[in-house]
This record gives sequence, structure tokens and C-alpha cells, in this order.
Amino acid sequence: MAEETAKRKADHIKICLNEKAQAKKTTARFEDVHFIHRALPEVDKVQIDLSTTVFGYRFSAPLIVGAMTGGTVEAARINAAIAEAVEHLHLGMGVGSQRAAIEDAKLAETFAVARKKAPNAFLIANIGGVQLVHGYGLKEVKKTVEMIDADAVAIHLNALQEAVQPEGQTNFKGVLAKIGEIAAAIEKPVIVKETGAGIAAEDAEKLEAAGVKAIDIGGAGGTSFAAVEYYRARGQETGIQHFLGDAFWDWGIPTVISLIETTQTVKIPVIASGGIRSGMDMAKALALNASLTSISQPVLQAAIKGAKDVASLLSLFIEELRNVMFLVGADNVQKLAKTPVVVMGKTAEWLKARGFNVEAYAKRGAF
Repeated sequence: MAEETAKRKADHIKICLNEKAQAKKTTARFEDVHFIHRALPEVDKVQIDLSTTVFGYRFSAPLIVGAMTGGTVEAARINAAIAEAVEHLHLGMGVGSQRAAIEDAKLAETFAVARKKAPNAFLIANIGGVQLVHGYGLKEVKKTVEMIDADAVAIHLNALQEAVQPEGQTNFKGVLAKIGEIAAAIEKPVIVKETGAGIAAEDAEKLEAAGVKAIDIGGAGGTSFAAVEYYRARGQETGIQHFLGDAFWDWGIPTVISLIETTQTVKIPVIASGGIRSGMDMAKALALNASLTSISQPVLQAAIKGAKDVASLLSLFIEELRNVMFLVGADNVQKLAKTPVVVMGKTAEWLKARGFNVEAYAKRGAF
């Protein structure tokens, strides 16, 4: 079992680095969100404050590196590079699913290296929601936290991936109750995160009621885990998994839509992830009331080269965010969250059909 899990993690890294596993026809829908340029910004760009406090931790910028990997030698190098960079920049990161290390304690170091390289950064442990249905409980969750001395724990939801994966676990009955049990029993903040298919308002409401402290929407438009499993099924072109991977490649709720549905529904912090590929995307997510933004795939490409490349990439994202804030006249993150934005296109059509207010974003703010 442990060898199988580790091999799967190695496959995921290889595919995400070498194959076109991004969404094909769908996008994260950031192109439907538009800022209003301020010719009179009345802001000194040099003095813009990018810091924000979430979960009692002060982030130098509203950015974390999303959960990606662990459980292999290559994964250890990737986690070490990311951790070193986020420590330097005073940011945060999540590690990949720690199931492999629970099954085989020898693999724990591939995750624990994150805390060794980042003694002060905000670290998020990670365990699968479906594993809670299949026998994992508080004991295993505490192990994930202790393994990396985590500041929070993410319970990831990956129904799409499990449905397409050859060895997938597709019994999710009772997963919400299990999440509620963990949230009530553990001292660390529990974050529930999707893995690329988004979270709808109805599920966000249930998660908040269950006691989770934050939601990471993980919307569609970035890496598709249906696509990842499609590539894993190569050589089995007549098999059902290969067929399903192709059929459900673009399945899910685009990131911007999921973000708006969720932030208009719950009061807990919402993390925007899924297809965020620039500081501009970050700014748009924050203007739509995300508390933090999270990027993964671009960082994976940089992490293969080393910590300096990760830090350089993250710094570019942050400086692009600073530039946007200057051009809309927001000298801190709180003001960016009140900046007017215009939501158009298919995003506006979807949200109006679902009963959400998109006009309010364009009418608010600092004019």
C-alpha cells in the first residue's frame, strides 16, 4: 500500500512537470474580472502595505504556496526548496497529502523537511477527506500536524480525482460528519480544500456549519487532476479510467465563480486557488474578498531548480500585486478588498442565474 501511494505521488510530479495537465477549454475566469484604473491613485507605491494577518499569523503578502507533494525523494527536494523560499519571504505553504508517511514512517522526512527549512513560516498539514471515511481519525490527523509542526491542517476533497483514478476511493458517505468531528477535536485551524473542481455555496455553508476555520476553494481552471489521471492511464487507451480522464478533464466550478459564491455565503476566511498565474490574478481574487491566494503549478516548475528560483518567482507575483494596488489606489490589502471591480461575461451570467449579486462589486469602494 505505501509503495503504491509513493509511486502515485512520483507519477503526479512527473506528469505535472512534463505533460499538459492544465484545463483545456475552461479557465479560472479571471478574464471576466476588470479593475477600474485610477488616474489619481493618491498612493505612494513605495509605502503600499502588502501584509495581512490570517489565523493569527502575519503574512508579508497574502500568498501561500499550495499543497503539492511529499512521499518521494524528489518530493523532499521540492518541499525543501519551497520551504526555504517562503521562510525567506515570510509567507506560508502546504505540503501534499501525508497519507504516504502515515502508511510508511520512513517517508515522514519528505514532509518534515519543510519545517526544518522554514522554522517560522506558516505550514499547513494535509490529509484526505475520503481517508477519514475509510478509517482515519483524530490520531492520524494529529500525526500529520506533528510531522511538520503545522500551524493548520487541510482536509482535501478530491472526489473528481478519486472517480477517475484506477485505485480511487469513491465512498464519500459521511465525509462532512467526519470533518466536523476533526474540527471540533483538534486545536489547530482546520481548512477544507478542493483540489481543482471548486466549492459551491451550498457546500461552503455546510463546511462553515461543521466548524471548519477556512475554505480553500481550489477552483477549475488550473491543473486538472482528471487530466493527471488520464496520463497515468496511458497504455490503457481502451480502459475506463483513460476515457473518464478525458471526459472530465474540464469538470468543475471555475475559480472566480467558486470564490464569489463562497465569499458571499460564509464569514470564515476563504483562500483562492486554482489557475492563479500572476499577481494580477492574485489582486482580482483579493478584490473579490479572498483572505489569501495560493499558487502551485508555477512554483513546482521553479522548485525543481531550487529555492532561489522559487523566491524569485514569488517575488515577481508580489511585485505585480503591488503594481495593481498602486494603479487602483489601494495602499493596503484591506482597501484592495473594497476596490470596485466589474464582473462580466459568462461569470456574471452564471452568478446571476444562481442568485448572486455581481453589480455590488462595481459600485463599492473608494471613489
